[in-house]
Amino acid sequence: MAGNGIRIQGVRKRYGSGDTAVEALKKVDMQVAPGEVVGLIGPSGSGKTTLLKCLGAVIEPTAGRMILGDEVIYDDGWKVRDLRALRRDKIGFIFQAPYLIPFLDVTDNVALLPMLAGKPNAHSRKRAMELFHPLDVQHRARAMPSQLSGGEQQRVAIARGLVNRPPVILADEPTAPLDSERALAVIRILNDMARKFETAIIVVTHDEKIIPTFKRIYHIRDGVTYEEAGEGRGFE
Repeated sequence: MAGNGIRIQGVRKRYGSGDTAVEALKKVDMQVAPGEVVGLIGPSGSGKTTLLKCLGAVIEPTAGRMILGDEVIYDDGWKVRDLRALRRDKIGFIFQAPYLIPFLDVTDNVALLPMLAGKPNAHSRKRAMELFHPLDVQHRARAMPSQLSGGEQQRVAIARGLVNRPPVILADEPTAPLDSERALAVIRILNDMARKFETAIIVVTHDEKIIPTFKRIYHIRDGVTYEEAGEGRGFE
């Protein structure tokens, strides 16, 4: 299922035209293997958010090529007809805030996504429950979001990102609101889940607590990516 993971080749994004044009992404090249978690770091305005929106099929690049899993989704134009289905089925999103639906319990929050994809209710709830034990929230399956701690809410959000078993997860500052212990626990979980489900994960972060955990890091400056080896401590 995971196939090629993530491959980005020469992606560019220009806003506007003529003298007022802004090159938000000038040359982005990245590769993330199935089962790998990499960090993406850079200063504000460097292009991180634009890149995530392009990868997440929220905005269209100007040029380049993007492959998610086994599918070429963009090659100087979208190659996928239904971008909504692409986002739902092939890309998991984890955000700084969990964004759980307050009037649904934990199981329904996670089961909702496969149900929207047409899966039966029982199947969707079973898939959600299968994720709760490795994330250590199985005892909170019937709880409402307001009854969860911040760390529990983020683990439920991770389950929601994984429930459709996408080949790709995009995590945008997932540890920003957490203390050091909980932040490292979240990154450990992402590494465990990446290996278990052969998912390629990109973590956008400014969090100095978790940067030493990455084996590979992409820096983005002025719309251009640079790769470097990370320390990769503590997640073997």
